[in-house]
Amino acid sequence: MKIERVLVLGASGFVGRSVCAQLAARNVAVRALTRDRLKARPLAVLPAIDIAHGSPHHDEALVTAMDRVDAVVNLVGILHQSRAQTFERVHVELPARLARACRVAGVARLVHVSALHARADGPSEYLRSRGRGEDALRTEGAGLAITVLKPSVIFGRDDSFLNLFARLVRPLPVVPLAGAGVKFQPVWVEDVARAVADCLPHRRTFGQSYDLCGPGVYALREIVEWVSRLQGLSRRVIALPAWAAQAQALVLEHLPGPVMTRDNLRSMAIDSVCGCGFPPVFGFAPEAMEAVVPQYMAGAGLRARYADYRQDHR
Repeated sequence: MKIERVLVLGASGFVGRSVCAQLAARNVAVRALTRDRLKARPLAVLPAIDIAHGSPHHDEALVTAMDRVDAVVNLVGILHQSRAQTFERVHVELPARLARACRVAGVARLVHVSALHARADGPSEYLRSRGRGEDALRTEGAGLAITVLKPSVIFGRDDSFLNLFARLVRPLPVVPLAGAGVKFQPVWVEDVARAVADCLPHRRTFGQSYDLCGPGVYALREIVEWVSRLQGLSRRVIALPAWAAQAQALVLEHLPGPVMTRDNLRSMAIDSVCGCGFPPVFGFAPEAMEAVVPQYMAGAGLRARYADYRQDHR
């Protein structure tokens, strides 16, 4: 299938920037639909990028943005919901609306990035909404060539996973950790972006769903301790019992820009690991965290302390 122009939803986000770069490197023109042109400005350095202003939650804006595109990639997702942006609106209603818009606009190819273990009967509202969104996408998109990618937690230079722990451990000599024994199989953002770009033109991926994980499995405690060591820190991790983890999440979810909610904790009832290797259909092996993260995080603690010093002495 020839793909020359792609509409990307969520283009200015962490994964979106890598997907757009991967597509541009393959001489695919990218149209990014965004409500905030300022957030999309970093994309302007890419060749053949078209920044379209509009909301993906509006039918007319979606159909208009699909003019003369060959495929659509949906990367829109949230970890924490709010009154304005609920899981139902973002994870369920948007995929259904997107599929209907594709049919109206005559765009037959759609790649949707969901989440590992997303299912309608999952342990958390996040995973349940992701699962309902996949179901809605397939129902409303009957007849479309749809591929669903379901990554584990995604890491990279600007992620909200490893970087979150890197910030949290700096001021804490002892780290109280909920879900310390939960296992994760993190996948590099560039590998996810490559999988998106690879599958777009290939008919053998039509109608398929793929779990995406990296090569290593780690307990959350191991990840936090490793991130600490990368910054030249020695931190003791204390695993919180279930009742304390619930109490911690209850407090944290009421803070501005929550780092943890009780729903996040419920998602951790299932290890975020794949039951098989990286899908061979993509033809490459994913990178391990140990090969990538030290390139940008090693020494981050010293740089952060210097930045703090400068801030305090202005």
